[in-house]
Amino acid sequence: MESSEPTALDRDSGFAETLTTNEAYASGVSWAAVIVGAFVAAALSLILLTLGTGLDLSTAPSTVRLADFTVGKGGIIWLIIIQIIASAMGGYLAGRLRTKWTTIHTDEVYFRDTAHGFLVWAVGLVITVSFLAGPCGRLSLC
Repeated sequence: MESSEPTALDRDSGFAETLTTNEAYASGVSWAAVIVGAFVAAALSLILLTLGTGLDLSTAPSTVRLADFTVGKGGIIWLIIIQIIASAMGGYLAGRLRTKWTTIHTDEVYFRDTAHGFLVWAVGLVITVSFLAGPCGRLSLC
């Protein structure tokens, strides 16, 4: 006769309570890790953009009017590389900072890590757009 009640052995080991509390009360998303990863991605993106400016990859030549300025192939490639590096670093950091899930299948852990990386990209994009659309972007104060 099978019983759905936890046995004395389960109660002593804490196994029955652990499964219930992990699934019922723990969030699948570590928002602190996502926000930290997004800020790291946005900051790294800004640093790499500044580096590209120093290497003359994303600035207009001094002899060209700003209205006639077009971004060259090197500048476009540099912007793509910036986004890949910054998003990868922010997503990796969020994956490493999240809470460890011990009772979850490996495929689910992989999915949640991927979701954390995607959330880092999305939140970092919102932070960057807010920065560029805010007073710094409109008035060229920064």
